[in-house]
Amino acid sequence: MGDPLTRETNVSGADFTDAVAGFATGVVVLTVRDGRDDLGTTVTSFMSVSLDPPMVLAGVTATSYLCEVLQRRDRWAVTVLGAGQRALAGRFAAAGRPSARILLASEPHHRGPYSEALIVDDGVAALECETRRRIEAGDHVLFVAEVLSADYISRRRDPLIRVNRRYLGGS
Repeated sequence: MGDPLTRETNVSGADFTDAVAGFATGVVVLTVRDGRDDLGTTVTSFMSVSLDPPMVLAGVTATSYLCEVLQRRDRWAVTVLGAGQRALAGRFAAAGRPSARILLASEPHHRGPYSEALIVDDGVAALECETRRRIEAGDHVLFVAEVLSADYISRRRDPLIRVNRRYLGGS
């Protein structure tokens, strides 16, 4: 690893700004624990919406099973993927994907203390969130959430970006 990481249990202005820089176009993996199962997907509709309190927005396809789970589970986690994590983004975006535990079996990860969701250890940043509002928007549901914790922030990694259905950066 070698990159300096900041681990925190609370989020405040400057740290939140560092954690969400570039989120409007960065690729994140959203995970949620549902009973004994762990679900996750790649999300490209993710952005910060407020600094005080720190809040984010994630867009999820309304007809997906993940959306159904997020309707009943308020706490979840997001990991902003780094430029070298294109393959991981692809695994979480694949149709018919298995449990997030299987998708992360070969990746360093841990459970978030607030959400119990799986968090990738080697991303750009990881946040644990709690949904405050759900908004139906066309074929998606927007989950507006308060950030409970910045699990970590890496200050030296570039985010994986997706533009026009193509990933930029990394291999």
